Amino acid sequence: MKLYQNNLYHIYNRGNNKQKIFFTKKNYHFFLQKVKTELKPYSDIICYCLMPNHFHFLISTFNNFDPSQFSNGFKTLLSSYTKAINLQEKRSGSLFQQNSKAKCLTTLTNHKTNNYGIVCFNYIHQNPVKAGLVDKLEDWEYSSFRDYAGIRSGTMCNKDTAYQLLGIPISKAEFDRFSNETLDPVKLQKIF
Repeated sequence: MKLYQNNLYHIYNRGNNKQKIFFTKKNYHFFLQKVKTELKPYSDIICYCLMPNHFHFLISTFNNFDPSQFSNGFKTLLSSYTKAINLQEKRSGSLFQQNSKAKCLTTLTNHKTNNYGIVCFNYIHQNPVKAGLVDKLEDWEYSSFRDYAGIRSGTMCNKDTAYQLLGIPISKAEFDRFSNETLDPVKLQKIF
């Protein structure tokens, strides 16, 4: 996974053979805690969603971004989480698919020339609804949607960066309209 400074990335991976990677509430919380210690110091997390068998992050890399520190943190995140799950579930071997994906959506210098970041932001948050896990975006506990909707005051995401880069509305009413926009299938096809 090669990342460079001043870019916006969609990072994702899933369980080997599409198997579950989160088995209990504690697993989701442990993973997020590992993200805070292993990834957050090296990038701005814009949004995230953890699903039973995969995860998504939208991150921005800032001016002094160090790709090797981020890469090492990401490897530590996945390997330490895998060790914990293997112990918990009395299993062995890889939990995640080889080679996590990092899709560069745009450079931060020209982010306003397209809306791939916004489409990805919505796509990530809409995962639980599209998968039939919940009826409303705010019902899924393991995404950053609740933070943006003002339901929870989480500290994982750099919302100021998100507002600046993506033009996400700050007011609750405008954010509700924004988050319920229909995704453009043509744009999604280009991105994913």
